[in-house]
Amino acid sequence: MKKRWDIFCKIVDNFGDIGVCWRLARQLQAEHGLQIRLWIDDLEVAKAIIADLDLSKKSQICDEISIEKWDETTDFNQATEVVIEAFACGLPVSYLSAMARQKSKWANLEYLSAESWVDDFHGKPSPQANNLTRHFYFPGFTELTGGLIREQNTLESRQQLDRNDENVLKISLFCYPNAPINDLFNALQGNNHAVCVYVPATSILPKIAEFFGKDSVKVSDKLTQNNLTVEILPFLSQPDYDQLLQQCDLNFVRGEDSWLRAIWAGKPFIWQPYVQEEDAHMQKLDAFLNVLYANYDKKDLLCEAHRYWSAGQLPKDVLNDYLEDLKDIQTYAHLQSVQLASRADLATKLVIFCNKI
Repeated sequence: MKKRWDIFCKIVDNFGDIGVCWRLARQLQAEHGLQIRLWIDDLEVAKAIIADLDLSKKSQICDEISIEKWDETTDFNQATEVVIEAFACGLPVSYLSAMARQKSKWANLEYLSAESWVDDFHGKPSPQANNLTRHFYFPGFTELTGGLIREQNTLESRQQLDRNDENVLKISLFCYPNAPINDLFNALQGNNHAVCVYVPATSILPKIAEFFGKDSVKVSDKLTQNNLTVEILPFLSQPDYDQLLQQCDLNFVRGEDSWLRAIWAGKPFIWQPYVQEEDAHMQKLDAFLNVLYANYDKKDLLCEAHRYWSAGQLPKDVLNDYLEDLKDIQTYAHLQSVQLASRADLATKLVIFCNKI
């Protein structure tokens, strides 16, 4: 009989929470033979990631994963042997009671960070008043952390697909609305060869419309200004988005899920972390840059581009310097991807961890 795990996902904003939880749920089911029940509080937002979701159903099966609608009216009378609380979302009181009866194992999956303190806090127990113990599970980039989400065949299945002529610089753009999109487009339109930017439809479309002097833009629109062409794509499924990253020369990514997929694509990328109070996101960015580019002789050039992008500006000379070294950055990105993939992935380490606690 398959072991049963519950994963609780509260969608705060954007698609990062559900994106990570859906990848994890599918991998635990497919590669570790677990029976997964994924509890989601907002099916409407989740449908952007799980396209087959039926919004009229509170309980359904998608890709062999049980999807359950979770709200204040849900009455939980049974818990599973292992419970994953994603990103400190807070478990319902009635479910906590069921966990106490079941004596469930409880892990809180934290957000990914490269900050050094993660090594010390990963796996730490926190005894609760109901005699359960909540364990903090931190993903990360070192052997002392919980690892990175990566399916077994991620690197083997990478495909180098061309959308356009070899002479066209291909860029994907997935960012938050506060990114310096105008700076990016102004620099790219003056590039000395053709550039095509592929943009999955998200909340940045009004800023793109503004740049091109239009009231609005929609999926399938192709907008051209000098050497720059911007193509608006539909919001992509995870497999389709992964493929887009693999076929572009440079990827702008954000949050957590697309950040990791850019690493596994083995292509140059610029990451925009989610904005936090007191610029805590910039500390998170610097910690990551210091880990990924520790042994790269052009570290300063790459770090400068990342920091400018996340700070809300992108000087033309900074982007041009980055693009001039794109082939060298490509080689380094590929090597880093392979090196990180040589370590045990998050799902595998999570199963081992939960078996031990």
